Amino acid sequence: MIALDGRAAIVTGAAQGLGAAIARGFGAAGADVLVADRREPESPGPRAVFQRTDLARDADIDACVAAAIARFGRLDFLVNCAVTYLDPGLAATREDWRAALDVNLIGAALLTARAAEVMTAPGGVVVNIGSVGGKFGAAGRALYPAAKAALLQFTRNAAVTLAPRGIRVLSVSPAWTWSPALAALAGDEARADAVGARLHPAGRVGRGEDVANAVLFACSDLAGFITGVDLPVDGGFSILGPDAGRGPRAFFAAEG
Repeated sequence: MIALDGRAAIVTGAAQGLGAAIARGFGAAGADVLVADRREPESPGPRAVFQRTDLARDADIDACVAAAIARFGRLDFLVNCAVTYLDPGLAATREDWRAALDVNLIGAALLTARAAEVMTAPGGVVVNIGSVGGKFGAAGRALYPAAKAALLQFTRNAAVTLAPRGIRVLSVSPAWTWSPALAALAGDEARADAVGARLHPAGRVGRGEDVANAVLFACSDLAGFITGVDLPVDGGFSILGPDAGRGPRAFFAAEG
């Protein structure tokens, strides 16, 4: 069990889904958590406080960091998990691009810069939530994967920039993970696992706790010599090629 007693974190997009699981993980590890979201969570947890935050607004970003310092007296961790799935692909307008990048990339970058000014140093950690979507091509999509790919590069640059101050920056990239977005497609976890098993050698889709555990490890002293890298929490998704690991024999056999 990783212990983060006495430390404080900001988790964006933590009103539900993956962000909520990460916030709960911090609380279970003994850390105080500021839940930064546009919506108030139903049950933020006994160690969590809510700060209404729109990452497209600079004033909200400043207020978010100020609220953490005012409430906890310190800031040790920032997890950039907020996301919008707005993505009309090549049909996207300039306004669509701006709206998506404001949340998925620009807001995370600006919040990182603002948090780093007051973060515990040495010892502070920023974790950006990436995605396998930022590593591979996908038909019909453009905005979300482009932003996630850029976020992975931002992670590397920020890690080098903040290393002299003893602040580490990493990313964690899930594959298919049970969340409200996946639930809308699958209906229930059993169906999500059955379909996801075809693309995840681990035999199921991820759970919020899988990603939360990786984030807690990244923030702990156990990862003290790790920075600037991506931790894939994807059940093996990224080790497969377009043939899902089956090889040509299976495809030719299927054709008779």
